[in-house]
Amino acid sequence: MSGRPSGEFGLIEWIRGRRPRLGPDQGVEGDIGDDCATVRFRDTAAIVTTDMLMDGRHFLLDRDGPEAAGYKAMGVNISDIAAMCGSPRFAVVAVALPRGEAEAIGRGLDAGLRRMADRFGVALVGGDTNAWDGPLVVSVTMMGDPHPLGSPSRAGARVGDVILVTGPLGGSLLRGRHLRPEPRIREAQAIRPALNPTAMIDLSDGLSSDLGHILDESGGLGAVLDESAIPVHADAVALAAEDGVSPVMHALNDGEDFELCFTVPPEAASRLVPGVTLHRVGEIVAEPGICLRAADGRATPLRRGGFDHFRRGR
Repeated sequence: MSGRPSGEFGLIEWIRGRRPRLGPDQGVEGDIGDDCATVRFRDTAAIVTTDMLMDGRHFLLDRDGPEAAGYKAMGVNISDIAAMCGSPRFAVVAVALPRGEAEAIGRGLDAGLRRMADRFGVALVGGDTNAWDGPLVVSVTMMGDPHPLGSPSRAGARVGDVILVTGPLGGSLLRGRHLRPEPRIREAQAIRPALNPTAMIDLSDGLSSDLGHILDESGGLGAVLDESAIPVHADAVALAAEDGVSPVMHALNDGEDFELCFTVPPEAASRLVPGVTLHRVGEIVAEPGICLRAADGRATPLRRGGFDHFRRGR
């Protein structure tokens, strides 16, 4: 094949040839070419997540290239594992490649997937490869080990809990940061024993939207966010200068920051977590809905913004 794949099975063989041979020491039995991968976990429990990314919705193939698409596709799944304070271990990838350039796109996609996976020690153990006359679609399913102390869900927030986030928010589209997720695996695994979070989520759709998921899952609670405490990314400030939307609104609604948002009991909120910067942004209240509190103490209702796949546009 002179080093290049030929057709679907040639591409699969090329991908297989670029993978290190995995064995029992890595928890893998069999090979990537089987109908299913057989993996072993240290404990009986496992955490599993999946995300599908589509050209024109999550990336622009013509502008960003297939490697960036693959890097993001793997990264958003690792970020989901971080939101459960887990350790990512195995991934399977299913792709629908544009027929005319399937092999070239497949090679680039593989490079991005592998680059992100290698950063976090994730083994790509299988998947499915197709070609069609539509745009690039890539779906990653990831499996990991839960934290030994257990994985926080979205459903455990309580009235009085403090809301924290791990980094500045907003403007991720401006300079392509949405294509370069930085999964907070290390931060989550430090936070879990130090603060015992009651609920946690990664910020993929925007703080106002993702915090809303915690509120809904926790029995219809509410939140008050302090406007002056929202950490605003420099990209949000730059974007605000272009479109006239305030930097804090970008921080609340833009999404794809992939920071962590979590809640802790008030007595834990002041504890330091070595090597982790945290921002206290508000508290959980009994009254449903989210309010934004200004510096003068006035609170106004905040409509949930953020990303919604069923809305048109980004």
